[in-house]
Amino acid sequence: MNWTHGRLGRREFLAGAAAVSTGVLSRPALAKSEILRVGLPTKTYWPTIVAEAAKAQKLFEKEGLTPELTIYRGGAEAFEALAAGAADIVLDPPSLVAAGRKRGVQSKIVAGATTAYNGWFLMVRKDAKFEKAADLAGKKVGITSAGSASDLLATWTMAEHKVTFTKVPLGGGGLVPNLLSGNVDAVVLYSPLSFKMTKEGEAKVLIDFTKAVPKNMTSGWIVQDKLIAEKPAFVQKAVNALYAGVGYLRANRDDAIKLIAETNEVTAEIAALEYENTILDLLTDGAIDPVQVERALDLAKLAGPTNMAPASEIYDARFVPVPKKA
Repeated sequence: MNWTHGRLGRREFLAGAAAVSTGVLSRPALAKSEILRVGLPTKTYWPTIVAEAAKAQKLFEKEGLTPELTIYRGGAEAFEALAAGAADIVLDPPSLVAAGRKRGVQSKIVAGATTAYNGWFLMVRKDAKFEKAADLAGKKVGITSAGSASDLLATWTMAEHKVTFTKVPLGGGGLVPNLLSGNVDAVVLYSPLSFKMTKEGEAKVLIDFTKAVPKNMTSGWIVQDKLIAEKPAFVQKAVNALYAGVGYLRANRDDAIKLIAETNEVTAEIAALEYENTILDLLTDGAIDPVQVERALDLAKLAGPTNMAPASEIYDARFVPVPKKA
């Protein structure tokens, strides 16, 4: 979509959005709180912590927004909610945006979130005889859902290690139980669950995707083109609030660890690992690096889908976060 807004430049656009956001344009309709529907890929994953922190610290309210947080079974389901108009903004990998545009789902990344798969591991039970990815030939590997980051990493594993296995969608909450019960032979697991399984000795790591996968834009906050065109100030405020949440977590270690522990039902020790390895590595400026977006799509193509929109069509870098403090 060619998004020009009367040929407004980046500076003029941001100045206008900030004016609306801060109330410089004093129209009563704009002062009214608006509902923002945030779609989260799964409960025990860092986007939930960011959104919950922003909500608890009333950072959405400071932007004139009333948040409605919905947790889905995986990234693909969250993206489907965005496509169906059930969510205003979701966190997902660029590959879903690129593939979606070829299928009529017109959306864009408006803020970069991560550039590495921090805490993502390919894991097997502690007593399993598997020692490397190639040992999983013909086996069952659990993922959250088709099209999700876990699906991409599982498919990347097959391409990179020249092995074929069956991917089994289990939802975020089904990965650990199905691995421990033996329903699947391995899982692609994210933190802090991956840290918990390792620390408690319940599973062992075959691949640390943080180290194995080249740096690229692994996830970003995504909205529909229609919302960008019709309500740019609303999108800007949503980005502001979410990155204010990131800022709050980084500036308040003890509170962040407590929130991670309570939300994810893990010990403070595991929560601290999540804080140090994941939260502190989140992008704070929402930067969208075209090179990293291109790398993300190249990796996705290696792993499977090839019918995707080019990198230049899947992001809009105008929405630079201007977060307020808690």
